[in-house]
Amino acid sequence: MKVTEVKTYVVENPPPQFGGPYFIFLKLKTDNGLEGLGEAYGLPFAPHVVTQMMEDVCERYVIGADPYKIEKLWRLIYASGYTSHPDLSLMAILSAIEMACWDLIGKDLGKPVYELLGGQVHEKLRSYTYLYPKESDAVNVYVNPDLAAERAAEYVELGFTAVKFDPATPFTSFDPRQLSLETLDRSEKYTKQVREAVGNRADLLFGTHGQMTTSSAIRLAKRLEKYDPLWLEEPTPPENTHEMARVAQHTSIPIATGERLSTKHDFARVLQSGAASILQMNLGRVGGILEAKKIASMAEAHYAQIAPHLYNGPVVGAANIQIATCSPNFLILESIQTWGGFHAEILKTPIVWQDGYVIPPTAPGLGVELDEEVAEKHAYTGNSLHLNPVEDALQND
Repeated sequence: MKVTEVKTYVVENPPPQFGGPYFIFLKLKTDNGLEGLGEAYGLPFAPHVVTQMMEDVCERYVIGADPYKIEKLWRLIYASGYTSHPDLSLMAILSAIEMACWDLIGKDLGKPVYELLGGQVHEKLRSYTYLYPKESDAVNVYVNPDLAAERAAEYVELGFTAVKFDPATPFTSFDPRQLSLETLDRSEKYTKQVREAVGNRADLLFGTHGQMTTSSAIRLAKRLEKYDPLWLEEPTPPENTHEMARVAQHTSIPIATGERLSTKHDFARVLQSGAASILQMNLGRVGGILEAKKIASMAEAHYAQIAPHLYNGPVVGAANIQIATCSPNFLILESIQTWGGFHAEILKTPIVWQDGYVIPPTAPGLGVELDEEVAEKHAYTGNSLHLNPVEDALQND
């Protein structure tokens, strides 16, 4: 089996745009007629520049390659241009390619990917969601404790056993910073009211985005400990694991991180330093499915758990499901609410969510197929970035 064709898609995510303004998909086609899907996450370039980068890498290394030879192909791309370094842009592209190769292999063998990576461990996968706004909201759920408590209770009634929120906003280009007393008070009140609303029916996931200095993160953690969050996410920027480890040493709240990290090398530093005990690799950035499996195995040896990150499209979501299903130290899976809306519309068969859990598919490969008519109908023509911090330093606390 050889790869013969490459096609890329930039698909607009209609309002409310949960998961980002667009998704970047890759399709590989082989000489025996199989098609494999991949998705890239979070490149700091306009999306159509990203697809050109994808096509360039595929022309150099993927066309004519055997998708079964993932380790060899991975190393060739990883070292291209004399890099051999966890460059997030190249790694996102490599992740999409690697993901599509696994989809091809699974389809060729008639097996889900998880059956090729040790086999199914979990029959269903616990999931969580952010507290997302509704069009009818009169106030901002991201910073309003009253509405947050109401929304959390609604999600728990649906079946969720964990909810995530980040009231210590915004994250800016000038982080880390010392949070103001106002922000600390709001964060504590927000957490308190959500805890009171859900009781012990749901875990609380306090999600920050590297906004804080080490000392500020410790101050916040001390306020939150009484509400027993399952984790404090990325309390300091990802570039210095030793400082994040200092936060971990000063709180009983487990630290989670990994959205902005890539490859086993980045995650090895997290584990070696003791910076986090919950790893949130995004499979559209980390290096793909096999790289995530290696990271999960390293984590297992440190008694750490994995909680795959998702703020993008359902192809990465499908890859997350595959790695979670076959990993003994899987903790919880990020969902975009209940996998409805456009995340369902863009797939021929939606991801199955039931009573707080994602049900692993039994279809071969990743278990999802892109609805290309929907993708073409929603072609994205803009040039915005997928995520961007606030750029004004005056917006800091």
